[in-house]
Amino acid sequence: MGATEEKIMEKRIHNFSAGPAVLPVEVLEEAKEHLLSLPGVGMSVLEISHRSKTFDNIINQTRADVKELLDISDDYSILFLQGGASLQFSMVPINIMPPKNKADYIVTGSWSKKAVKEAKRVGTVNIAATTEDTTFNRIPKQEELKLKADASYVHFTSNNTIYGTQWKSEPEVGNVPLVCDASSDIFHKKIDVNKYGIIYAGAQKNMGPSGVTMVISRNELLERSTDDLHSMLNYKTHVDGNSLYNTPNTFGVYIIGLVTKWLKNNGGLDKMYEVNTHKANLLYDCIDNSNGFYKGHSEKKSRSLMNVTFNLSTEELEKKLIAEATEAGFNGLKGHRSVGGLRASIYNAFPTKGVEELVDFMRDFQSKNN
Repeated sequence: MGATEEKIMEKRIHNFSAGPAVLPVEVLEEAKEHLLSLPGVGMSVLEISHRSKTFDNIINQTRADVKELLDISDDYSILFLQGGASLQFSMVPINIMPPKNKADYIVTGSWSKKAVKEAKRVGTVNIAATTEDTTFNRIPKQEELKLKADASYVHFTSNNTIYGTQWKSEPEVGNVPLVCDASSDIFHKKIDVNKYGIIYAGAQKNMGPSGVTMVISRNELLERSTDDLHSMLNYKTHVDGNSLYNTPNTFGVYIIGLVTKWLKNNGGLDKMYEVNTHKANLLYDCIDNSNGFYKGHSEKKSRSLMNVTFNLSTEELEKKLIAEATEAGFNGLKGHRSVGGLRASIYNAFPTKGVEELVDFMRDFQSKNN
């Protein structure tokens, strides 16, 4: 590393933001190295046509790497769309709620509530379970789910960034297609995609930059997408067009391709899960062993590996910690405005060293303010 690179690294602080979030340094370095001209192309990835053979190779290789990482069969299509997970709140019911126009939704936070709002515009929504009465501090148990046998699908949010909760395994829904908003924990571990009808995820938390949404859909569900849908809202349009019906976020897809390559080079998703578990345990151990100085928001069995949420005894003390942490180079620790407190988002790309340094800071802060 030269003097210029060392200066850049010295300026980088620890980014605990919930999204857009931290990216692997190796990915940023490769993107920087080839930003002016992709090897053998003579143009930046920001300049190439989405109809070019170069970009065709980029999107196809990215799709192939996603398939390899998650062991996705040919029974599924992988799309790279725009509009964020928020657009999927509408596209999912528009495409696959008919003809029954009924669906089950498990509500575990703000994002699943927003998904319910959009689904109700299409048909009848059954709230199969909700933990709103306990400020979404836990994931509902299987026996709490009140599922309808005639539902078109069951929707859940795998990780809840605001409240720091996460499903440890998928809800059991029988033969009804399972739909998952995996925006904040996609790629954090290996999952069995065959259990799902649709998985969708905004890239900006754990997969890449903002502006790309990945959708993994079982092909048989596409039969529910009727031809009278608006073209851009129809999954079949994007499957038939290889995600190129309109101009995609070419740079975003390129970065996702670099991230998937980084994941493969670092041992794949089983290794990533091992690292993620270790990082989260470091923080939760600090909270649990603080004699009540720090208090976790979520129940222990529901704790997220991606977003660690906690409080201190007073709001004033929380503001003091955030201010001092920011000064010390720890950015983005303020909790979501709806719940307050603090939140440390430690997605795949967040380095273990950064978590260790935050733990040291928190213990030092406790010793000075206890």
